[in-house]
Amino acid sequence: MAHWFHRNPLKATAPVSFNFYGVAGSPAANKICNDLRTTRARLLEMFTDVTCNPEIMKNATDAYFSLLQGFISSLDGTTQENKMRFIQNFKWTDTLQGNTPSAQQDAVFELVSMAFNVAVWYTKFASRLAGKEKYVLPPEAKDVHRSLKVAAGIFKNLKEVHIPRLITPAEKGRDLEPRVIDAYIIQCQAEAQEVTIARAIELKHNATLIAALSFETANFYQKADHTLNTLEPECSSKWRKYLQLKQHFYMAYAYCYHGQTLLATDKCGEAIRSLQEAEKCYSRAEALCKEYRQTKGPGTTAKPSEQLFFLKLGGVIKNTLEKCQRENGFIYFHKVPAEAPQLELKASYGLAEPVAFELPPLSEQCSAEVYATFDLTKGAKNDKAKPKEEEVKPVKEPDLKPQKDTGCVVS
Repeated sequence: MAHWFHRNPLKATAPVSFNFYGVAGSPAANKICNDLRTTRARLLEMFTDVTCNPEIMKNATDAYFSLLQGFISSLDGTTQENKMRFIQNFKWTDTLQGNTPSAQQDAVFELVSMAFNVAVWYTKFASRLAGKEKYVLPPEAKDVHRSLKVAAGIFKNLKEVHIPRLITPAEKGRDLEPRVIDAYIIQCQAEAQEVTIARAIELKHNATLIAALSFETANFYQKADHTLNTLEPECSSKWRKYLQLKQHFYMAYAYCYHGQTLLATDKCGEAIRSLQEAEKCYSRAEALCKEYRQTKGPGTTAKPSEQLFFLKLGGVIKNTLEKCQRENGFIYFHKVPAEAPQLELKASYGLAEPVAFELPPLSEQCSAEVYATFDLTKGAKNDKAKPKEEEVKPVKEPDLKPQKDTGCVVS
């Protein structure tokens, strides 16, 4: 399933030296600053390292965040803000806004921006794994599924816990504003459910379950699309086309498998009408695939209409509809309703919930005693010695060639 998922670009950031001349008043304080610089650089390298896996990513993330919290959490036993929180300026681009960065002198801004990129990495890891030529083993399907739920959990945690702590609210259209982060959360859940649906189809699970899961997934994609409908079209149109084509594709699945359920209960006329609606949704999804490819905007271009998983559905709808029409002409003689059936399907199983995200414990290096050796009054004299502002360079993401699509999603 190479090129099945649309992916927006990673956020880019300016280098940060953490050189607090004069402020870090002890060897232990200097070591914290040095370790912050090296663990940050290491984590940034992992975003574009094709050999990186979730275990390596978690270790790199924990190493940096355990130290960064020493500039955020209260370490002096009071409820006052950490005195180091606002000492360093951080610059980050956004996934939808090109190479124009936002800047805030706030360690919380750094935390949420870096964690956002970690979540984006998990979505890209899932996409890369799903694109492997021999993606047939259940453990790999499980890794794709879990990575998407982990990403959703990070986005959700940032939205509910850390973004509200920012002194300066996110600007409209930026990654940290509610519409954008909500769309990421919902998309991750929807894509995780796609893995469940593919597995249910491969294992020939009950048609009622597949229809319900498909319906719920289509609704997720519709909700994500509606979340973005007030964003500027130049930065959201391409992403929205992807969400729309996935919505119609899974509505086609829902009507197709609902039609099979109706036929199994001898409601042949209603089954025909459901499958006719599946044809309409599938045709709309095909048209949206073309519109999506032609729409300019951030991110990689998925090619779902070229995948066997997409193409097979067209054949299933056609064959099932022909079967229903044959049976109706020989056995049932039911009238085909003018209106498509109203789908009110609820999935009892298989719904994807975000994996709860928690920050690592504070590093043992960040003790109250070491914290006390940071002296902000001694930093002003070095203002003239500050280096030139670092430029934010776009992230050069690896160019991964698509593998041959075998049509084997899970087994």
